[in-house]
Amino acid sequence: MSDPNEQSGAKSFLTAQTILKTKLYSKALKRTATQAPHPSETMAPGSCYWTTERDGEVKLRLGKNSEDEPPTTVPDLIMSAATKYSHCLAIGSKYKKSWQLLTYIEYYEACRRAAKAFLKVGLERFHGVGIMGFNSTEWVIANIGAIMAGGISVGILCSNSPKVCQVIAEASEMDIFVVDNDRQLQKVNQIQGYLKHLKAIIQYREDIQEVQPNLYSWKGFLDLADGISDEKLDQVIDSQKPNQCCALVYNQGTSGAPKAMMLSHDNITWTTAATVQSLEFKCPPDGQEIFVSYLPLCFAGAQILDVWVAISVAATVYFPSAEAGNWSGPARAPGTGFLTEMLREVQPTTFCGIPWVWDRMLDSLQTKHLDATAFRRRIDRWAMHMGLSTNRRRLLGQIHQPLCFGLAKKLTFDPARKFLGLNHCQQFLNVGSGLPRATVDFFLGLDIPIFEVYGLSECTGLHTLSSQQAYRLPSSGKALPSSHTKVEKENQDGVGNLCVWGRHIFMGYLNDKEATEKKVDSHGWLHTNDLGFLDIDKFLYVMGNVNDMITLSSGEVINPNPIEERVKMRIPIVRYVMVVGQDAPYLCALLTMKCQINPETGEARSALTSEVVACCRKMRSQATWLADVLYNRDPLVTEFISQGIQDVNAEAPSEGTKIIKWVILDNDFSVGGGELGPMSKLNRTTVAKIYQEEIQKFYERASSS
Repeated sequence: MSDPNEQSGAKSFLTAQTILKTKLYSKALKRTATQAPHPSETMAPGSCYWTTERDGEVKLRLGKNSEDEPPTTVPDLIMSAATKYSHCLAIGSKYKKSWQLLTYIEYYEACRRAAKAFLKVGLERFHGVGIMGFNSTEWVIANIGAIMAGGISVGILCSNSPKVCQVIAEASEMDIFVVDNDRQLQKVNQIQGYLKHLKAIIQYREDIQEVQPNLYSWKGFLDLADGISDEKLDQVIDSQKPNQCCALVYNQGTSGAPKAMMLSHDNITWTTAATVQSLEFKCPPDGQEIFVSYLPLCFAGAQILDVWVAISVAATVYFPSAEAGNWSGPARAPGTGFLTEMLREVQPTTFCGIPWVWDRMLDSLQTKHLDATAFRRRIDRWAMHMGLSTNRRRLLGQIHQPLCFGLAKKLTFDPARKFLGLNHCQQFLNVGSGLPRATVDFFLGLDIPIFEVYGLSECTGLHTLSSQQAYRLPSSGKALPSSHTKVEKENQDGVGNLCVWGRHIFMGYLNDKEATEKKVDSHGWLHTNDLGFLDIDKFLYVMGNVNDMITLSSGEVINPNPIEERVKMRIPIVRYVMVVGQDAPYLCALLTMKCQINPETGEARSALTSEVVACCRKMRSQATWLADVLYNRDPLVTEFISQGIQDVNAEAPSEGTKIIKWVILDNDFSVGGGELGPMSKLNRTTVAKIYQEEIQKFYERASSS
């Protein structure tokens, strides 16, 4: 990587005028902090905890504690960082083979310039700016610039169809579309005749192939900023209130119509501050965090960590090269091909993964282990056994390491981290759905404790976090400071409906009063529809979702989540498990084998992973390909899985919770296939449709009898 100091020196904007302007901003910030209005002054009389109007204001969930974070706006957050950390490196994108880097003052100036340009093309207050593209410097500058200009930032998933884009654009009264390439531009061109508010389209990657009246290149767009004065922009910024909407987040990648969740300035700034307080970050001059941003920024949790937390702690955020975003095929999870290269190059200090990515890393480490010599494999097994037992004892409060732990670190742990590009990493996070226990234990054996993060878009992406101070398996950690969790309608095991409360709770669903009233009660509690329980120390354990519950024909209601987790633990050659049985007499299971994955496209290959092949050899099976084990072709594998299912059934609390039949599917699940969402959550409805024939076969004899 090129020398950051050389890059920033070559590009520095720090003229005398900029320095003077920064000082003025600093004074304005101090004045804002000391004269911050009481929340009751920032909202309309009679307002409540929610609204469905884009220009509405909500009551902030402020506690009586004087130490509560004072309400601030998003422009305040980035102005503070630009003032305190002006010379620190903020963001970098790779173009061809060189990094283009911005310091925090340059970052702030670029966001102001984008905001002015948005005003010039006619962005109206509380109207949408849609951003549809791969993570990049331009993405975050457009995002912040839209908010500074008084608009509402709307992140849109790259895989969305033109029709979904139209629904999103119409609901948010979108004035401007920002797209990264011609493929996304063509989607907008198909629907722009239906969009009465659309004033401009900005394309920030690739050369524009065909001139359009309202189409701008990124440079051409930013040049429009010269027509708007600093004073005019400052008036817009000063008019913004913490309890007003500044971003829309959609439930993208799920079945059903897109639903718009309104996030306020306070939702973002408070959640950011609470996250920083919960985790461990270094700030200049004591050190500087390094992040890699590759998870789609249209998801609230990814954006909080990669954009807002990064700004708050003055981290340097690196974005993948443009080539990594040029995949022209179907929707996919982020590939680990470009990601592994990037991690090795930039050496992040905090890394955030999703189950799909952790799975790929596990597969690559398993393959490396199996390709090693027998002596090397024995060393690794010894080290990982020690790593797992030592870290489990740590969870019980035992802090003394064995004398040979340092040797295990040198021989196995450090090389594994270096292989993944995580040798400088201090915090490992998992967002999206929870990880299987076997995956958590594997990485724990390598002295890589993965901190689970739980949250919904309706609570700004985050509610509980695991950390060095709050780590307990298999929990999702503890709630953010000053936020609360309660469990309603508990069953005999103490599992019930999870409700959360805090300043991270969203403003409401845009233009949908009925759905908002169902989601947020009169006391401001968000009803998540998730199931779980709290232990005596307030650690949260998420056990599934109300919408996933299966009701058998006998009337027994069953939570499939714990059953599926037990199957994965008992049968290590299985990657995904989906229990079915709605309105049926008994439960059955769809299983996928662990197959090799194309690291660039995320598509499953037909070859079994090295781990599965090694397991097959232990049971004297010669299976190498998925086709070898389908349709009971390999009796040894069939018997192995049958025994695993029997072991799971032996732990079943009732007859109804036993798996009676199962089948191995002819493909591993993927994002491109539609079985997984963009954050690798299982799409049960989609899977049920795709494998409807297999499910029907489970019950043909039962129905005929």
